[in-house]
Amino acid sequence: MSLQSQFDQAVADSKNLPERPDNMTLLKMYALFKQGSTGDVDGQRPGFTDMVGRVKYDAWDALKGTSKDDAMQQYIDLVNGLKG
Repeated sequence: MSLQSQFDQAVADSKNLPERPDNMTLLKMYALFKQGSTGDVDGQRPGFTDMVGRVKYDAWDALKGTSKDDAMQQYIDLVNGLKG
């Protein structure tokens, strides 16, 4: 199975986890998903009034330089660990 296929399956699996991950884990999942699917963050950091957007942007920005393949594998590993 290709890395992309495993990634797509992990994305699907993430929607059916036995329990909702904590916010830090959800943030890590978001950042790894964005890095794995889009690559490095682009655009402006959201303004001060958009705190959720800023936190998400910062989490994604922290992965800058991580290859898409590496981010996809980390996402797969994270979701598989959460499936229990």
